[in-house]
Amino acid sequence: MRLVFLGPPGAGKGTQAKALCEGWRIPHIATGDMLRSAKVSGKLPPSLAQQMNAGGLVPDSVVIDLIRDRIAEPDAARGFLFDGFPRTVPQAEALDDLLQTAGFALDAAVAIEVPEHLLIERATLRRIDKKTGQIYHLKYKPAPPGADLECRPDDAEEVVRQRLKTYVAMTSELLPYYQKRGILKRVSGEGGVDEVTARIRAVLGSRSKEDGKELAG
Repeated sequence: MRLVFLGPPGAGKGTQAKALCEGWRIPHIATGDMLRSAKVSGKLPPSLAQQMNAGGLVPDSVVIDLIRDRIAEPDAARGFLFDGFPRTVPQAEALDDLLQTAGFALDAAVAIEVPEHLLIERATLRRIDKKTGQIYHLKYKPAPPGADLECRPDDAEEVVRQRLKTYVAMTSELLPYYQKRGILKRVSGEGGVDEVTARIRAVLGSRSKEDGKELAG
């Protein structure tokens, strides 16, 4: 399977990607993680590293170069899942060109959809234990007695709402782009992790099921 996961912050893309990629034994390519790793390893020029440190965006060409190197690695031979890229139509077009040159094509772009009020609830009720770094949720995963909890600044409601607005503005043309290509799959991200995983497998059809049988055996 060669997939793109789309969805706003808090939709559960990372959780679902991890679960599915472990089952299929394909790499979960999170471009944010790739960029941070490249910065730490010195692969990024100092000027770009400084740009990242200041919260700026890295040029698409840099991300594409990192992706080109990543999908050439042996573990990507049977597939891969992109999380965090693309976020705009130009990025999607650049990714398509790269994959075509490499002899690949996307099987699907999976949009995990969650109502805004639920996204805000997921983020604003999240807490972190200052001593252990463990993440809890006041509603879905309460902390044990004695935990020293704090709310991260980026989980404040006004920050979360702004992040969601930014996401919608940036990706407004991305879903229609994949819809026109006939590979867009929409999935509800409400409910438990296993429920959402089952929905994703269902929309991906027989190929996903056969891969699951093969790996289970």
